[in-house]
Amino acid sequence: MHRLFSEHWHYVPIDATPHPYMSFAMDDTLQEMVTDDGIPKFRAWVHHPFIILGLHDARLPFLKDGLAHLKSAGFDYIVRNSGGLGVVLDEGVLNVSLILPKSEVTQIDDGYERMLELVRMTFPEVDIDDGEIEHSYCPGSYDLSIGGRKFAGISQRRIRQGVAVQIYLCITGSGAERAEIMRRFYHLSKKREETKFSYPEIHPDDMASMNELLEADYTVESVLERMLGIIRESGSLAPLPEMDSRIEQRYMHHLERMKARNRDIHPDN
Repeated sequence: MHRLFSEHWHYVPIDATPHPYMSFAMDDTLQEMVTDDGIPKFRAWVHHPFIILGLHDARLPFLKDGLAHLKSAGFDYIVRNSGGLGVVLDEGVLNVSLILPKSEVTQIDDGYERMLELVRMTFPEVDIDDGEIEHSYCPGSYDLSIGGRKFAGISQRRIRQGVAVQIYLCITGSGAERAEIMRRFYHLSKKREETKFSYPEIHPDDMASMNELLEADYTVESVLERMLGIIRESGSLAPLPEMDSRIEQRYMHHLERMKARNRDIHPDN
């Protein structure tokens, strides 16, 4: 186990950020906080039902058609403040952010490896592979899979001397149904138009939830408790201290930036 998990951590629970705008603003704020205090932070988040689009998705030539599909399927949507591609969030998807001092994860891969280590410690009974699942949504080098079927993806964002390592873990429900929503989104948003960026050709059967893969009955809450237990047993965990006025202002600044970024697709922000 990496010594990082034996340190003192601050914890931000799911109910602290009821809207995705708040989640991404919070992670940026926590990176500024960890720059000042050096204390790693663990934040859990669940949003239902949302599609979180990446900056590349916002450049699709027929985006309005794709967004209409998402709305008809019962999903709201936002564009996040980082690159990558779209992911599906619902009540069966657990998101975790590890907010770390850059001194602890100096190389890009260091951050990914810490999250991968945490997931493997959370599920010691199963072999978890890392590496791109080409025909998944939001494919990347740190896709997590079992038997070639993806259940999680890791991303990373760096501000000042802080690092936010974020993961979505599909715990319950159908991975293929989530993937079909994104397959249809890209079909409608791109059509046959040539684009500079290569968007994924999604094969829904290449994705699954943990419960499907392991024939298990995990819940988002039980997996979160496993993760928190790892830190409690090796280090310590305390609630995030109340933000002072300066940090609160920074949070509101990041929140307004998220809203501004989304005004093209959400004019009512």
